[in-house]
Amino acid sequence: MWKLWLIFSGIFLIIEIGTAGFLVFWFAIGALIAMIASFFLENVIAQTTIFVISSTILLFATRGFVNKFAKTQNTTKTNAFSIEGKKGKVIQAIDPIEGTGQVKISGEVWSAKSFDNLAISQNTEVIVEKIDGVKAIVKPV
Repeated sequence: MWKLWLIFSGIFLIIEIGTAGFLVFWFAIGALIAMIASFFLENVIAQTTIFVISSTILLFATRGFVNKFAKTQNTTKTNAFSIEGKKGKVIQAIDPIEGTGQVKISGEVWSAKSFDNLAISQNTEVIVEKIDGVKAIVKPV
């Protein structure tokens, strides 16, 4: 019976490789624990019980530890999205009718559109509301 538990463990590990979570791994470890138990116990029901109990204990005992390393909701904005919320200065007047306008934010020049589709004159201080494609959507401070 130990060979069957070893096969189950291998199958669970292969499934774990294909999944994004860290869940099926504990079933593989539980199957290994059941394999060890099969050397001492002939009863398949007892081995299966050991598998279920050990997998469940491992799953719940390590959940807090795994959550520390799991992806959190507090992600750092990078690239273009890193300028959202920053202040800048209009270096070319923003005209929503002609679709022109540029702002300078953290030393970088960005094409810009007005948040409320209003014209914003040159040298006005603005804040970036969001990024839309390659343009910064801004509004006066």
